[in-house]
Amino acid sequence: MDDRKKKIDSYRTLYAFQKAECVYDITYYFISHFMERTHDRTVDQMEQAARSGKQNIVEGYSDAEGSTESEHKLTVIAKGSLEELKEDYLDYLRVHDHEIWDSKHEKYKACQPLFRKHNDTAYYQRQIKDRNAEDIANIALIVIHQTLALLRGLIDWQEEKFLREGGIKEQRYHARTERRGYGYGRDGRWRGDGRDGRDGRCGRCGRFSRFSREEPTTPTAPTAPTAPTAPTKPTTPTTPTEPTEPTKPTKPTKPTTPCQT
Repeated sequence: MDDRKKKIDSYRTLYAFQKAECVYDITYYFISHFMERTHDRTVDQMEQAARSGKQNIVEGYSDAEGSTESEHKLTVIAKGSLEELKEDYLDYLRVHDHEIWDSKHEKYKACQPLFRKHNDTAYYQRQIKDRNAEDIANIALIVIHQTLALLRGLIDWQEEKFLREGGIKEQRYHARTERRGYGYGRDGRWRGDGRDGRDGRCGRCGRFSRFSREEPTTPTAPTAPTAPTAPTKPTTPTTPTEPTEPTKPTKPTKPTTPCQT
């Protein structure tokens, strides 16, 4: 198997997927032997819920390369489908007046630790062969409970990973920032472009880069205080001069007549 094939099928290494596959196979056997497809609509619902619990894990794992949000959403859907399937088994046992194994039941105590160790569907096929409906339904419930516990752990891990690393868009942005040398880094601090120093100043011309978030101001050294100037002496006021008499207006001169020739 080449590396590409291993990467595509790597979801099979998830314990949650392995358990969900066992749940689907047990459910398919159960509805094929103890339920009538033509008269009971619950048959299709149980089969689809078991399939959804398995397939959404696969789809979420595959979509993780492009969307962290999609991965988390599909894993939650898988958990919801198995919760629905669990209620269908409980309804079947109740309406058919069968016993439901609780944690104190002898069969539950015998099966629960064994099922915890086995994630291969062949093991459960051997366990349910030639058993009655009550036993198989209770076996399915134990495996469903264990699968739900694994899915809760997987969801918590996905949320922690998102808080620690961010989504795909954030990871790509930070990778782009580190590669080109400027932008907001993973620590949230601004970085200048490739030519900048720590303060965002160009290494060649010494000027601040246009990529700098803000131009830091260099504090100026305080100037020494100047000595106070001595106060000037007040000048003596000058005496006002006496007003001069107004000049008399001059009489207008008579206009001269032009000379006659």
